[in-house]
Amino acid sequence: MKDFRQLSVWQKSHELTLAIYELTRSLPREEMYGLTAQIRRACSSIPANLAEGCGKDGDAELARYCSIARGSASDLEYHLLLARDLKMIKADDYAQISERVIELKRMLTGLIQKLNADR
Repeated sequence: MKDFRQLSVWQKSHELTLAIYELTRSLPREEMYGLTAQIRRACSSIPANLAEGCGKDGDAELARYCSIARGSASDLEYHLLLARDLKMIKADDYAQISERVIELKRMLTGLIQKLNADR
């Protein structure tokens, strides 16, 4: 069992989740149970899956949860693109957040590769 708080990818994903909650406060109210909820769910799923994976037995399980987290990051990436194209978030905000999501995906891929190589 690992302490998820020690993983830099978890720390960055948690910080991103806080930023996403702040960003989505400005989305239209009628999207509260639609796109806003989807974006928040996808983003918060990333650190949540990392935390859950750290509570499991062994690197294989952690790698599996990292893979799920990476899938959530891709989900988030699309929903942010949709929000930008619907003019719900500014292009500058999208670019900044999207960069962070791509960085997380790279970090997750690296961690998955390391965990799989260690087996």
